[in-house]
Amino acid sequence: MKYLRLKKQTDFQKLFQKGKRAFSPSLTMIYSKSDKMRMGISVGKRHGKSVKRNRIKRLLRESFRLTQNEMQGTYSIVLIPKVSDEYDFSTFKRHLQCMIKKEKM
Repeated sequence: MKYLRLKKQTDFQKLFQKGKRAFSPSLTMIYSKSDKMRMGISVGKRHGKSVKRNRIKRLLRESFRLTQNEMQGTYSIVLIPKVSDEYDFSTFKRHLQCMIKKEKM
């Protein structure tokens, strides 16, 4: 299933205000029901310089792409990574799958 990217500041603000939250050791996920599958990523400057932030975004996009088929229904989702020394694709993927199962999405 193809998903759309959240890009507008207003879309992010709506989710931050009205969305439900799910937590894992490496991620925070904010989500709400939607008519289309949409996903955005919020990585702050405290994570490092732009090269590191862009790598985190690439890892999160790929892990979401591989796990979105496990969801029933369509959602608007914002993924926020927690500050760490190392960022690993398998960790992001595993924690994302756990949150999806836990929240029964």
